[in-house]
Amino acid sequence: MYIAMNRFKIALGREQEFIGIWRNRDSQLHSVDGFESFSLIQGESNETYTLMASHVIWRDKAAFDAWLKSDAFKQAHANAGKSRPEGLYLGPPQFEGFSSVL
Repeated sequence: MYIAMNRFKIALGREQEFIGIWRNRDSQLHSVDGFESFSLIQGESNETYTLMASHVIWRDKAAFDAWLKSDAFKQAHANAGKSRPEGLYLGPPQFEGFSSVL
């Protein structure tokens, strides 16, 4: 199993806007071999932002790497810049990848 996560710092009070962007996004994930599940998760808030993360489980790292090179990936991210309303994101997403060891 391989877990791919992108962590986002979302401006306070704009969490539902961020969730809406992901809810309406055509991710193309279900059409990719090796995709197992997706979750959008919400962490704690501080005085500046709320931590959110996309959490995707893949069969293995090879399946994730294939997704990065696929047409489905290109289609899913074609409008990524347009879905970034000013002030919503406090910095770029931070990628974290994890391979299962047990």
